Amino acid sequence: MSMTSADSAAPAPAEALSFETKFRLLLEITRAISASLDLEETLSLIIDSIKSFIPYDTAAIYVLETNGRDRRIRATVYRGYDEASMERLLRLGEGFVGWVVQSGGAIVIPDVRNDQRYISSDPLTMSEIVVPIIANNRIIGALNLESRSLDAYKAADLEALTLFASTAAISIEKALLHQERLEKRRLESELAIARQVQRSLLPNKDPDAEGFDIAGLTVPNEAVGGDYYDFIPFPNRQLGIAIADVSGKGIPAALIMATFRACLRAQVRNDFSIRVILRKVNYLLWESLDSPQYVTAIYGVLDPASRRLSYGDAGHNPALLIRADGSYEELSCGNTVLGLFEDRKYTECYCTMQPGDIVALYTDGVTEAGGNGEEFGIARLVETIQRHRNAPAQAIVRAIYDETRAFASPAPLGDDLTIVIIKALAPPEAA
Repeated sequence: MSMTSADSAAPAPAEALSFETKFRLLLEITRAISASLDLEETLSLIIDSIKSFIPYDTAAIYVLETNGRDRRIRATVYRGYDEASMERLLRLGEGFVGWVVQSGGAIVIPDVRNDQRYISSDPLTMSEIVVPIIANNRIIGALNLESRSLDAYKAADLEALTLFASTAAISIEKALLHQERLEKRRLESELAIARQVQRSLLPNKDPDAEGFDIAGLTVPNEAVGGDYYDFIPFPNRQLGIAIADVSGKGIPAALIMATFRACLRAQVRNDFSIRVILRKVNYLLWESLDSPQYVTAIYGVLDPASRRLSYGDAGHNPALLIRADGSYEELSCGNTVLGLFEDRKYTECYCTMQPGDIVALYTDGVTEAGGNGEEFGIARLVETIQRHRNAPAQAIVRAIYDETRAFASPAPLGDDLTIVIIKALAPPEAA
C-alpha cells in the first residue's frame, strides 16, 4: 500500500513539525489505514506510521480482550521488543498500559525508573508515552511508545499521539468488527459440520425388534451436545441399546460423546458380557479424558424371544420400568460413572418385560428441566408415559419432549435431552 514520502525519509523530531504539518500527515496516514479491513494489517500500518511524526525505540498496540468477566490486555502488534516479553497478558490497572486502559487517561513518563507502575519489557527504556484508544466512548486498547532517552516525549507528542489514536480508533474498531464477523461465520460453518457429524453418529431410524416398539430422541441444548443414544442390532436378533450423558456441554462434550460411542461399539463387537464391556470402556475413557470429565451411561441387550432386558448402568439416571398395571420401579445396578477412575468393576442386571410394559431410558435433561426452583421430575415423567402408553413409542417420546419443554417454558431447557422408549407389545393373537 502506497504511503507518503515520510515512509522513506528519516523522521523529523516531533517539535520540528508544525501543527499543520502534523495534521496533514495524520490525515494521509488515516486514509491509508482506513482502506484495510484486516486487523493485523491495520495495526501494523498504524504502528509503523507513528514513527513518521513521533520517534520511538520500541512500540506496541494493545487491544482489550473480554472473555466473560475476564478482561485482559494483549500486545497485538509491536516493534523493537523481544517476543517473549510480549507474551504476557496485562490486567486492568497493571503497568502504564493497564493504568491507561483502566482510567482512560493518557500519560507521559519522563523517567520510568521513578514510577512504581513501570513493568520492564525493554531494559534500555528510559521514558514512555501511553494513550488510550477510544471508539464510541469505549476504551478498546492503548498505544504505547518507549524511548531509550530520558524525557523523550513532550506535551506536543502527547497531543499528536492522542489525536492519532482517536482517528485510528475508527479503523481499529472496523477491523475488529470485521474479524468478529469472519470468526462468527467460521464458527457457524464449523458448528454446521459438527452437527452433521454428530447426527451421523446417532440412529437414522428406529429399530425393528419382534414384539417390541422402540424409539429414541435426542435434542441438544446447544448446536451440538453431549447426550447419546444408540441401537446396535445383532445377528441373533437381539438388540443392543445405549444411552449416555457426558459431563459438560457443547463441542467439548460432543467430542467426548464421539469417543464414548467409538469405545462402546468397539467393545460390543468383541461379544463381551455387559459388565466386561463397561469395564473396558471405563478404562479407555480414563486413558482419554482429562479429569474430572466423565460419562454416565446405560448399556443393555434386549432379547425379543425371552423378553429379557439385560443391562448395566454407570452412574446414570435409573431406567424406569412401568408395568401394564400402572406401577413402576427404578432399574439400577448401582455402578459408578465411566472415565473418572482407572479401574472399576461393573455388574449387570436383568428384567423381564411383559406385554404392555414400558422401559424408559432418559438423561437428566428431562427430569431436571424446569424453572422457579421446580423440576419436571420422575413423577411427571411417569405420569406422562402412563397417559400416552397406548400410543406408539415414537409418539410417547415426542410427548415427553413436548411436555418437558412446556413445563420449562418460557425458560430454555438448559441441558441436552435424550429419551428412549422400549414398549413390549401384546402378542398378535391377544391384541
